This record gives sequence, structure tokens and C-alpha cells, in this order.
Amino acid sequence: MAFITITPPEQSEGDLADVYRRVAASRGGVAAVHQVQSLNPRVLSAHLDLYHAIMFQPSPLSRAQREAIGVAVSRANGCAYCVAHHGETYARLGSPPVEPRLLLWAKRLAREPERASAADIDELRTLGLEDRAILDAIQTVAYFSYVNHLVLATGLHLEEDFEATCRPELDE
Repeated sequence: MAFITITPPEQSEGDLADVYRRVAASRGGVAAVHQVQSLNPRVLSAHLDLYHAIMFQPSPLSRAQREAIGVAVSRANGCAYCVAHHGETYARLGSPPVEPRLLLWAKRLAREPERASAADIDELRTLGLEDRAILDAIQTVAYFSYVNHLVLATGLHLEEDFEATCRPELDE
């Protein structure tokens, strides 16, 4: 399942068991991307808080736009695991069209962050995005880049039943 040791939910105790219960209650199960962080429950908990803030908090970007950005970034980074998980979530949201130039920008930022420029922001503004939407798009790219690195560096493979944890809504 991974290059490093993980603690599965049925063997978890203490803080880790609490975090796993939180994940399972809101996501329908504990995905491998969460289990691979089991050796550091505090970071896993912080990761989940960041994920919720970026993907579920009210934003000028729709949830579908943020999921589409996540899929585009994950494709750019070669992370099939995240493409599958977030592609499924995007599909469950109805796969509404997302401006292709937004997705091209997201891929470019993921691959070459050092080339980011004011011209990029100006182009996003021509798409009708205001600064809060632009910030949320940047944070979505950065978040998925982080998770893609986590998944790829730990050698995660897609779970057979991964769809069970791809819920577009949270039950918190």
C-alpha cells in the first residue's frame, strides 16, 4: 500500500483513532492518503483542516471549479491517485464546464511556480475572477501540489473501493 508504515483504522488508538473517526464520519471511510499520515496524527489533523478550508469554505470559486483545478494539477504532477479521487468527486458534482484557460494556468503554476507573474493574475482577471477567487485558485493549486507530493513520495496506490470516500459534501 505504501513505502512507509501505516496504521490502519482498526489498529488505531488515541489521537489517531479520533482523527480517523472524524474522517470516516465526513468522508465515508478513511482513504489511503489519510492512513499514510498515521504516524503523525497532528499533521493529519492539520491537513484535514486545511483541506476543508480550501475545498469546502464559501468561495467565489465553485466547489466544482476547485475540484477541476485539483484534477488538472494532479494530472500535471502525474498523480493518478488524486486524479481518480477528485475526478470522481468532480463527476459527482455534475462535471460542470470550467474555463479551460483557468485549468491551463493551474497546470502551469503546478509545474513551474517560479514562472508565476503579474501577467498571470491579469489573465485570470480577464476571466472575470476577482482577487479573492484568484487567491482561492492559488491555494487550491498549492494544496494539490502538496498532496500530490505526499502521495507520490509515499508510493500510494489507488484503493479498490476508493469511490466510497469521494463524497462531494461533508457531514460535519
